[in-house]
Amino acid sequence: MQALFSSAPMGIFVLSERSDTVDSYDSGTYGRTVSPHYDRWYSEADPAMLDKLEDLAGSGPVMELGVGTGRVAIPLAERGLEVHGVDSSPEMVRLMRDKPGGGGIHVSIGDFADPAPGGPFSMAFVVFNTFFGLTTQEEQRRCFRSVAEVLAPGGRFVLECFFPDVTRFEGGQTTRTIEAGGQTVRLECSRHSGVGQTIDTAQVLLGGSRQVEILPLRIRYVWPSEMDLMAELAGLHLENRWGGWSGQSFRDGCGGHVSVYVLPDG
Repeated sequence: MQALFSSAPMGIFVLSERSDTVDSYDSGTYGRTVSPHYDRWYSEADPAMLDKLEDLAGSGPVMELGVGTGRVAIPLAERGLEVHGVDSSPEMVRLMRDKPGGGGIHVSIGDFADPAPGGPFSMAFVVFNTFFGLTTQEEQRRCFRSVAEVLAPGGRFVLECFFPDVTRFEGGQTTRTIEAGGQTVRLECSRHSGVGQTIDTAQVLLGGSRQVEILPLRIRYVWPSEMDLMAELAGLHLENRWGGWSGQSFRDGCGGHVSVYVLPDG
């Protein structure tokens, strides 16, 4: 999942067989619809991210929430970490299994808001804004509680999230062009609710092997202060918050943050 807050009627559409409507959206919809495209659009993890996660992991096994196609889990395993994962999309996980090293990742299929199997883990992490894929505050709170239950004392919960920029929405909506070249046009159409802190997005693909393909995504974004309260209620404490994986200061103007929570010893 990528940042939807980054800067940034047409005829009669025939919807692809892969298109899911917003009304039928569930926790597996995003992976089910985007999996044929995901690795082409989002192929590599930032080396600074891998370095920081390796440094924070400690000596025990780690768990990734929303492991997807293994973009982060596989290179971390190649560095010698024992990596476990949970994901609601069997389609995304099958893609990971087909990659070199993907078969060595221990994966459970399910909603990562629920108690995670295994542990204790020295670190749990969720990157690329995937935490916001839990679309209610209760699911997000439950995620913090379930992570706290499987962390070892002194273990860390690391989240990479965008910092909301609601000013980019005009009249509660926005449309941007992601790709316009060759045989395909790719648009992103979003609708924002400030009351619910939710964004409903459809990526619309025009051209290619299908006339029109619609890839829906629903998120609930969280302000850092709300996230800190969720952590506190779960017994976790903020250890660090950076403006990026290089450890830079988090300040006004940062488009995102990396927040590190710790489970106290004893």
